Amino acid sequence: MPPTHFRHLIPLFRCGTKGTGLLLTAGSAHAADAPWMRVSLESPLGPAWAWTLLAVMMTIVVLLAAYTFRHYWFSLNRLFGDQRHPYASIVSADWPRVTIFVAAHNEEAVIEDCLVNLMGVDYPADRMLVVPVNDRSKDRTREIIDAVVTRYPGRIRPFHRTDGKPGKAAALKDATETVDTDFIIVFDADYLPSRGLIRRLMAPFFDPEVGAVMGRVVPQNCGANLLTRLLDLERSGGYQVDQQARMNLGLVPQYGGTVGGIRLSALHAVGGWHDDVLAEDTDLTYRLLLGSWKTIYQNRAECYEEVPQNWSVRTRQIKRWAKGHNQAMWRHTIALLRQSDLSWRERIDGALLLGVYIMAPVLIIGWVVSLLLYFTVSMQWIAPALVLMAFMTHGALGNFAAFFEIAAATHMDRSHHRIRLLAFNWLGFIVSAVAISRGALEQMVLDRIGTQKFHWDKTIRYRTAAPKQGAPA
Repeated sequence: MPPTHFRHLIPLFRCGTKGTGLLLTAGSAHAADAPWMRVSLESPLGPAWAWTLLAVMMTIVVLLAAYTFRHYWFSLNRLFGDQRHPYASIVSADWPRVTIFVAAHNEEAVIEDCLVNLMGVDYPADRMLVVPVNDRSKDRTREIIDAVVTRYPGRIRPFHRTDGKPGKAAALKDATETVDTDFIIVFDADYLPSRGLIRRLMAPFFDPEVGAVMGRVVPQNCGANLLTRLLDLERSGGYQVDQQARMNLGLVPQYGGTVGGIRLSALHAVGGWHDDVLAEDTDLTYRLLLGSWKTIYQNRAECYEEVPQNWSVRTRQIKRWAKGHNQAMWRHTIALLRQSDLSWRERIDGALLLGVYIMAPVLIIGWVVSLLLYFTVSMQWIAPALVLMAFMTHGALGNFAAFFEIAAATHMDRSHHRIRLLAFNWLGFIVSAVAISRGALEQMVLDRIGTQKFHWDKTIRYRTAAPKQGAPA
């Protein structure tokens, strides 16, 4: 029994039940004078049900609030904070030799455009070698690659892979074994590089602590339909605000798997490519971070991509991204939080970045829990009501934080007319939330019981392939 003069420092609570209700009141002499401190939850399903729902809802609200704050913080930093472009001034140098991989699996519609564009970049021709990584293609990809090789002798060395494990990481793993340069840059076959892109991606590697560099991706088919316009807005927010803000604040820029460069010594130091992951870029980002290598984001290093033009393709694409990102979350979160040579700000931001795809099912669970609270729990204290109000407020304002980020990006891009489509992002948000949740459910159930094998969903291309030689156009 503690001394009397210390008793007022110890919170004592007494719990009582009446029927199916649960009453929690403060055990001090002032409890009667503070009725707002009384918590009373009643439910026909019992007190455990009521308090479990309330605890789940409070946890969800805290998580949503953290991501809401993060979106606003990044947006305000980009609008009003100091901007970091530490390697932008490097325009002339003794440029190192680099190998440029172009990952291609059944890419007859786009591979020629990518290779021809790379032949026109502003980088010394004798310092770069382009290697199209033709991974088990069944269409005319090989034929088109070989035709381009003859047009640019000595500048392109194809890597034709006819068997092996499926997936981009597995193909890159095999191709990397043939490289004799210190650096590689990776493109997807539908990407069209800007003229100065290679120089901008290579400039940060003069810093020996830099392990990876990431450029900005801009959709080039955004005028096709509503979906492509919404994805254009999403990309603007993700790169112009999210990535650059993390660069400004010294947090965790993400290597994105394409339009990015890697120092091979760093890649080998962290174990090379892992071919058992769906998101090799996220996995590599965190292995480099845990290995004390820096990832740099170059906002002015632009490359142009082809985004999905129908919702079914978009759904499959984001499901694959979500599964791969969640794989990285399970693998790296604990190690990240224990990494003592990282600041707490880096660790927290890195953990939030790893958990970004799990928030869609969390939000859906929140909607379900809020309905269950409303219909099955009677609350007689203002605090539980405030929890529900907080959740509803997030629905009105918290989701708007991501839209505010997009609005900030369109402002910085000086393309204000795009802001008229901002309200339609609710449609993309709902579709993405459902697709991501389905992916998470498959991971937790089907993948664990072994009913699904490693599968890579290829994104459909929409450009028209070059006709065969001699065939009518």
